[in-house]
Amino acid sequence: MSHPAILDSKIAALVVVDVQEAFRNAIPDFAVVASRVSMAVRGFRLLGLPIIVTEQYPAGLGPTAEEIRLSLPDDYEAVEKTAFNACAAGEFIDQIETIEVKQIILCGLETHICVSQTAHDLLERGLQVHVLTDSICSRFEHDKQAGLAKMQAAGVVPSSVEMALFELLRGSGHDQFKEIQKLIK
Repeated sequence: MSHPAILDSKIAALVVVDVQEAFRNAIPDFAVVASRVSMAVRGFRLLGLPIIVTEQYPAGLGPTAEEIRLSLPDDYEAVEKTAFNACAAGEFIDQIETIEVKQIILCGLETHICVSQTAHDLLERGLQVHVLTDSICSRFEHDKQAGLAKMQAAGVVPSSVEMALFELLRGSGHDQFKEIQKLIK
């Protein structure tokens, strides 16, 4: 049996928060973060784990970034929202409840707004929340750091794409180990 803060593929899901095209030119690290998020999505797909993607006011901010959309199934539909906290969108909560997970792995933007508010609400709902620190961003580094510090103080577990995927694998004997290893390298 492992420590409760280690991810477990039987109870984990990835949530991608608002990595949308309109932010591409507004956030300095956007391309790097979108690439890391895309890697997380591909890893979760290889492992057959649930993925939920949100879009903040897509009519104005555009769709999810292309590199992430290309990693999702063709028939995938993002959860549209207007509140910063994804939990305020009924469809988001319905999906969380339908997949019956206990661990949420969060990534996306902006760290100090939508990611943070979503993380806090998920904690309040009794879920364990991990945040992929290499897959979050804000327009300004100080806002990212403030959002990350606030989430950690509330109980969010810091992680990274590689850390999360290898925790979910548990060992090199996993059927998808070589594929995940290729994805990371």
